[in-house]
Amino acid sequence: MLGATSGGHVNPAVTWALFLDRRISVVRFILFIVAQFIGGFAGAGALYGLGSHKQVHDDIKGGNAYNTDFTSTGAAFALEGLGTMFLVLTILCTIHEKRGHAPSYLQPFAIGIAILVIHIWLIPYTNCGINPVRGVVWNIVIGQASYQTLVYLFAPFVGAGIAVPLFHFILRPC
Repeated sequence: MLGATSGGHVNPAVTWALFLDRRISVVRFILFIVAQFIGGFAGAGALYGLGSHKQVHDDIKGGNAYNTDFTSTGAAFALEGLGTMFLVLTILCTIHEKRGHAPSYLQPFAIGIAILVIHIWLIPYTNCGINPVRGVVWNIVIGQASYQTLVYLFAPFVGAGIAVPLFHFILRPC
C-alpha cells in the first residue's frame, strides 16, 4: 500500500541502510526518520491512552528491556546489532536489481521470514528491538526509559551501518 511512497520501510535502521546504500536522498532520509518517530509516538500514545497499564508497571517492567542477570549490556548491543544486520542484509539481497527478480510478493515474504527468525533468536535475550522506534518509543511513553533504551536506539543503526559495506564487498551480485 505504501511501497510506492516510502518503499514500505518503517524501520529507521533500514532507512539508514538505504541512505548509506545511496537508494534515498538525504532529504528523504531525514523526512522518513522524523515521520517514523512521529508515527511511533502517535501509535504508542494511542495505545497508552486506550489501556490500563498497572500490569505494565508492576509485572512486565517496560516494553523493551533485557534481564541483566543473563544478558550484559555489551551482549545485548551486539545481539541487537547482529539481528538488524541480518535484516538489512536480507532486504538488500532481495531488492537488488541485478538478481533478476521483478518486484513481487517474494521480497516481502523473504523479509518477513527473516524478521520471524530474528525474533525467535533474540526474544529470549533482548526482547528483540531491531527497530529503533519500536525499541525506544514505548519505553519513553510509559516512563520507563533507562540506559537499556540506548541499546535499542543505537545498536540497530550500528548493525545497519555494518550490513551495507558487508553486502557490497561480499554478497552483492556481480
